[in-house]
Amino acid sequence: MYKAIIIDDEEMARTLLNGMLSLYCPTVKVEALCKDLPEGVKAIRKHKPDIVFLDIEMPGHSGLELLDFFDENEIHFSIIFITAYNRYAIQAFKLSAIDYLLKPIEAEDLIQAITLYEKQKNRINYNVLQNNLKTGHSKKIGLNNVSSITFVDVDDILFIQADGAYSKVFLKEGKQIVTSKNLKHFENTLSENSNFFRCHKSYIVNTDHITEYIKSDGGFLKIYQYTVSLSPDKSGQLLEKMGH
Repeated sequence: MYKAIIIDDEEMARTLLNGMLSLYCPTVKVEALCKDLPEGVKAIRKHKPDIVFLDIEMPGHSGLELLDFFDENEIHFSIIFITAYNRYAIQAFKLSAIDYLLKPIEAEDLIQAITLYEKQKNRINYNVLQNNLKTGHSKKIGLNNVSSITFVDVDDILFIQADGAYSKVFLKEGKQIVTSKNLKHFENTLSENSNFFRCHKSYIVNTDHITEYIKSDGGFLKIYQYTVSLSPDKSGQLLEKMGH
């Protein structure tokens, strides 16, 4: 059994989530329902939960301030955020590879969040989320694999290549990371960043790193030492995007 607490200022929301966990997630036992952050901090210290379901927008404190009450070596729990945030903030969650539930919570999303926790159970760098929420342009992205999440600077990504249900992320200085997310995931996650462009069914490129556009042989792109395919119907969009 995984111990959990719920921190949400709305009584109905706390009760509903508690009931959904009991019904759909029998491996999770809720130890406390907390109406605000101070109450939640006390419950965490008392019950030492595995999972904290945390509302972000609450009177007096933002849910993101929870971590200010703990030293880094005290954070032995995972957070699943509950939010009704706008589209930009949701992008920050996706980029930070941190799980969240959108209000109103759907049973399928809740089950998926618990399944993801059971697979990974890794400590997240929540500072990445805080920074991505504060800045107008997200600086880091979390790359999931089976056992960990690697955080990299978005600007360091050269291109992303489809690899079946996985993707291979090519970074500056020659590093490559295989991640357990498909290319469609990255297309959606990076949609707010104007530098990234789906140039082919198998590639997303960072246009800042394109060094050459070769028109022959159907068209392809050079990104430093790499060659990336370009779909014929995408060439016009790419040139327009790059101001040509």
